[in-house]
Parts: sequence; structure tokens; C-alpha cells
Amino acid sequence: MLKRHFLAGALLCCVAAPWAAPLPAFDCGDIAVAFYEHGALYYRDGNGQWAGIDKDIVDELGRRLGCRFHASVDSRVRIWTNLKGGTLPMSVSGIATPERLQFARFLPYFTSRNYVLLQKNSKPAVHDLASFLAEPDYKVAVIKSFKHGPTYDAWLAQLRQQGRVYETADYGSLIRLFKLGRVQAVLALNTSLAPLSRQRDLADGVKILDWAPKDVIVGGLVLSRQLIPEATAEQFEQALRAMREDGTLRAIYSRHVGAELAAGMFNF
Repeated sequence: MLKRHFLAGALLCCVAAPWAAPLPAFDCGDIAVAFYEHGALYYRDGNGQWAGIDKDIVDELGRRLGCRFHASVDSRVRIWTNLKGGTLPMSVSGIATPERLQFARFLPYFTSRNYVLLQKNSKPAVHDLASFLAEPDYKVAVIKSFKHGPTYDAWLAQLRQQGRVYETADYGSLIRLFKLGRVQAVLALNTSLAPLSRQRDLADGVKILDWAPKDVIVGGLVLSRQLIPEATAEQFEQALRAMREDGTLRAIYSRHVGAELAAGMFNF
């Protein structure tokens, strides 16, 4: 019997897609999964309940495979620390790096891109990465441990050398710094733009700019090599492939970001 893993948290309910037939019976047991709040990927709805693309993906995997997922919400820094330390079996919407591949498997289920949110009252001369760098008083905020793609990561490396990057623990702190005017820019995935546009105190004071149009972010399930057996990872991969082929992934994306953005989330 597969080893069972627990974390404190509520048991996730399974959201069934009526058109999706389950895979053959496979009991992957109890698996702890850590989420983090980030735009349309994971957020609280109007009733204060957790919702989002990541939650729906995990719920559907549970329905298809019989997994009993136990959810917790944590900072991205602690999530990566626990995955590396072998105390957390699974997380979501992670980006693979050579270091992370040493302790985790990544199963892609969406692609996205980062945009720059720039204060609307910023100097007109600031119109790209180089011109932002040329303003020594301009700062940017990012979530600690996030990867943003090769173009933005190289730009951030230069800004860090100059002490111009604020590292925040979570998405909420990032947006608060921006609203307070402590930084002139933040980076946000396109899956976060629709929720941000609904914040009236933010939408009127921001310019959304595409300064790295060729960068693509591939997000996926993050499975601990130490705690998740390879056979279970293979079942997850098969289930995700089936969800893509039968339209379940597109339906989940459309529900949270709309059909137009959802159509571009399959470049993996």
C-alpha cells in the first residue's frame, strides 16, 4: 500500500466534470497539497471560499484517481522549503528549474506570461526594461522565490544588485506595496490581470505593459520525488493529459479567466 501523507487542512471536495470519464480505479491514498494565493490561480470568492484554477485541477484529479487531497495554504517560500526538505508531498502551479528538478517532478498544465504593472504617474520616458533601469529611484516588488522567465529574471538580477527590489511573502503584500506607492512596478501573470482590474482603487492608477512578449511561463503540479511514488506521478500525468484532450482544462481556465485568455494557456 502506498505511503499516506497528511497535512493539517480541510479535505478538498471533488468537483466532477460530467463529460469526463474517470480513469481505471487507482487509489493514490491521502496526499497533502499546499496552495498559495495568486490571482485567478487561487483566491477567495465572494463568499469567502477558496476557488481558482489550481483548486479545480486538484479537485478533478481527486475525482478521477480517487486521491484524498488535504489542503493547506502557505507562503511560496515555505512551500519550496518543505518540498526540498521532504516534508511536503505536493504543490501547484510551480515552475521548474534545474535546482528544483533535483527534488521534485513537474507536470505542466498551463502556460502564462508576466506583465509589468507600472504606476500610471510614472515618467513618460519609462517605457521598457532599459528605461526603468535608467531611473535610479524606481523600484519593483516581487514575491520571494518566484521565477518570472529569462528576460524578467535577468532584469531583476540587475535591479537587485542596485538594491531596487522588494521581496514580499505573498501576493497580497505585493499589491499593497504597489497601492501605497512604495514601488513603481510589480510583475503579474496574465491570470492575475482580470482580478486586479476589478479593484477600483488599483485599476485607475496602473498601466499594464508587456515588456517581455517572448517569455512563456510553464506552470504545473509539483510532486516530491521523495514522497510521491513514480507510479502515482505517472497516473497524475495520464489524468492531466486526458483532462486536456476531453476539454476539462479549457473549461476550468474559462471559468476563471474567460474563454479568450483560456485559449492561450495550452502552449506546453
